[in-house]
Amino acid sequence: MTGTSATTNAADLRAFSYLVGIGVTHSIAPPMHNFISKSLGYDWNFIAQECATVEDAVKLFRLPTFAGGVVTMPYKQTIMEHLDGLDEYSIKIGACNNVYRAADGSLRGTNTDWRGIKGCLTGASDNGREKPAFIIGAGGASRAAVYALHDQLGCNPVYIVNRDRAEVEALLHDTESYGPGLSVVHLQSLKEAQQVPQNPFYIVGTVPDFEPKSPEELTARDILDFFLQFSTKGVLLDMCFKPRRTRILKLGEKRGWHTVEGTMIIAHQIDEQYRLWCGEEKAEDIPRQEAWKVLQKAAEDSLSINF
Repeated sequence: MTGTSATTNAADLRAFSYLVGIGVTHSIAPPMHNFISKSLGYDWNFIAQECATVEDAVKLFRLPTFAGGVVTMPYKQTIMEHLDGLDEYSIKIGACNNVYRAADGSLRGTNTDWRGIKGCLTGASDNGREKPAFIIGAGGASRAAVYALHDQLGCNPVYIVNRDRAEVEALLHDTESYGPGLSVVHLQSLKEAQQVPQNPFYIVGTVPDFEPKSPEELTARDILDFFLQFSTKGVLLDMCFKPRRTRILKLGEKRGWHTVEGTMIIAHQIDEQYRLWCGEEKAEDIPRQEAWKVLQKAAEDSLSINF
């Protein structure tokens, strides 16, 4: 359990839930969230709100009309110091992407990104548990990926490719608290990848979609392609979904892997989000499959992510 949401009462003023960050106007999440809240009997409006500063986001969350908040870049870390409390997941991962009002009225934060990653991977196949895994990128999103892979799925070692060595060193430092058994290995050449004793089954992309140009980027692409050509095909998830069919996903499809687009990460977080926003009893009534269909349609109709 990561917290207890505020209970509904006659004086309930909650009316708005939010996605806050920069560059969020293309979000495909509002139709799904509006569908869920209406299905649960709440007349809430989910708004993708551009916020120039983290303080702007906090002001929205402090209003009595606040029902729940999703936090995206660049505020997943800076939002933490503005909340009344944080749970074990946000502290360990070092990022908060979900904000809720607890029963005592306090504003609290958690991290549900790892739930989305875990759900996407295991929903495609459970066969990657306790096997090596591979992450592309060492930025903020990679923390949740490492947590999901190692803590939740027992994957070890976790291989990393990244164009910036300093980012990898920061990742190694930040994930020390994940447990003494975790081995994060930075692969810096194709030769190092070729010496890996067991091919990773789960692969997670955590970087924006771009054409590799620098020597480090080209090496990362070559290592990915090397792993994808193994006879055992696993699951490739790309957290980036602008565009939906990224270069990484296209390469995975070409090599015969089971690919999962990043939009599904949103879908696999709704149970925990609404447990915290509405309470456990209400969250059990989420029409999950119907909500996922609404999200999928929004993804298919979006001009912002289909190009």
